[in-house]
Formats: sequence, structure tokens, C-alpha cells
Amino acid sequence: MTAGSTSLIGVVFTIPRPWGDELAAWRRAFGDPLADAVPPHVTLLPPTPVPGEELPAAEEHLRKVAERSTPFDVHLRGTGTFRPITPVVFVHLAAGIGGCERVEQLVRSGPLSRELEFPYHPHVTVAHELPDDVLDRAYAELASYEARFLVEGFSLYEHLDGVWQPLRDFAFGVG
Repeated sequence: MTAGSTSLIGVVFTIPRPWGDELAAWRRAFGDPLADAVPPHVTLLPPTPVPGEELPAAEEHLRKVAERSTPFDVHLRGTGTFRPITPVVFVHLAAGIGGCERVEQLVRSGPLSRELEFPYHPHVTVAHELPDDVLDRAYAELASYEARFLVEGFSLYEHLDGVWQPLRDFAFGVG
């Protein structure tokens, strides 16, 4: 990174194996071109530009957020959509929304404070910007999808060369 450069970062918790692999395979099967570029995840901070010289402060902020946070259970169940606003089909969080909201609010504070374009709604995207018939199929085929797992931290990603690359993982409760 050069002086004066800006990084585009995002903060997520990725869906663990085997469920992350399953959801990526579904996204690939629907023909979503982002299936291999974006791992299945729940967003805690959407793509956010950060000046290069402020990236260390942002990372320190995330370390402190993780240190103050505790693991929580997530239960994924069924599908939803943001249509007609945006052409997205997703898997719902049936449990774990409160944990996501707590961590998201902490992440999106201090040096990473920003306004959101839409209200925060934790979800796992499975089809994005595809034809309506494919979105309909994704909605129907994953309607009975279900997974349960423990979220034990989050990851910082940077958008480099057109792909989201992991920079650092942050474990909950670790100083």
C-alpha cells in the first residue's frame, strides 16, 4: 500500500464448514459469478473505503471489538429476498440476529463509523443479480435449508484485484 492510497475493506463472519461449502456450491449451481469470489458470510461492515494510513487504527479497533465480544449461536433456516429493491435471495437467520447486531454496532463505530444505505439485516446471500427465474429457483430450492453453528469471531477482508481477500481473523474474547 502506498502513501495516500485507500483500501476498500469489509468485516464479516464466514459460514464455517461444512455449511459454508454447501452454500457456496448452491450459489455456484445457480450460476452466480460471485460464488467463488465471495465466501458465504454474514456482513458486519459493508464495503468501506479506509485511507491507508488509517488502516492500522481500524485493525486495532476491530481487535478491541473482538476482545469485548463473546461467541453466539446462529441458526440459519429458510430463504428470503430483498426484491424488488435489490435482486438478492438469501438464507435467513432464525437465531443469532441479536449477536450479529451487537457486534455490527461495535464494528461500525469509532474509526469505522459510517451510515448504512439500508437498515442492517443479517443474512447469507445465495443468489445476487441473476435473472428472476433463477432467483425464484434459489428461493424455492433453499426454502428448507437449515444449519446451526457457533460464531467465535470475525474476519477483515480487503478488495484487491477484483476479489475479496482475507487480511486478518479476530477471535472473540482474545486480548
